[in-house]
Amino acid sequence: MPTGQWYPPEWPERIRALAAGELDVAAPRRAATVVLLRDGSPGPDVHMLRRRASMAFAAGAYVYPGGGVDPRDDDRLVRWAGPDRETWARRLGVGPDEAQAIVCAAVRETYEEAGVLLAGETGDTVVGDTTGDDWEADRAALAGHELSFAEFLGKRRLTLRSDLLGAWARWITPEFEPRRYDTWFFVAALPEGQRTRNASTEADHTVWIRPEEATAAYDRGELLMMPPTVSTLRALLPYGSAAEALAAAGGRDLAPVLATARMEAGELVLSWPGHDEFTKRVSATAPDTAGGGPA
Repeated sequence: MPTGQWYPPEWPERIRALAAGELDVAAPRRAATVVLLRDGSPGPDVHMLRRRASMAFAAGAYVYPGGGVDPRDDDRLVRWAGPDRETWARRLGVGPDEAQAIVCAAVRETYEEAGVLLAGETGDTVVGDTTGDDWEADRAALAGHELSFAEFLGKRRLTLRSDLLGAWARWITPEFEPRRYDTWFFVAALPEGQRTRNASTEADHTVWIRPEEATAAYDRGELLMMPPTVSTLRALLPYGSAAEALAAAGGRDLAPVLATARMEAGELVLSWPGHDEFTKRVSATAPDTAGGGPA
């Protein structure tokens, strides 16, 4: 049955080239994305962005705020509240400097793309409204790489609230993709007094939506999404509030999910281990006719 699974038409050709040893595998870039939650009725709502049709990667797909790690995200220590860097390093499966970079990227990208900032003047406070002209100037400077996140926090004397994040999952872009990311997914509750907005140049629409509504629309082929996005939404279905989801994050398995491709009965089979619903079968010889839309 057709769904809204994002599946570019060039994937079969690239998978064949990888299997034949004719494709150079790009190293994945570290990245972070944040699933913002707010309490609705019933259960939490999720904040999502729709990527512009002009984007080279995942055009038209619904995603969460996020992006790549800035090399400056770990160039110096930042004011930090919550679990320390060593604790985050153990949780994320990386070193302390990398852990800081990934957590900083999660908080920075959420501010850059949604206008929501998980930081406060002290370790037990969170900033309020961040929509003023001075805030927007700093946000634009961050997005334009004119200001590092450490400089931004230092300038405003802010403390990063790592305790407001819960690590949820880790997905790595398949080896046949030219743009690859090693992405850690986090969950966080929308802080009181803040509101989301479409601050991203990569998105043309934003929405707060219940996970069950989003997955139902995906199942009908109405919302285009990548496997990690759908998987995260389905995993959130059992929780009745943002607090419940955050409390459950500590028990989530962060083993990285990486798609694999194999030959089976004359077909190329693309699968994500542990996520059978996303398996795709393509003729090993005939051109793919599924197209780049919902498949």
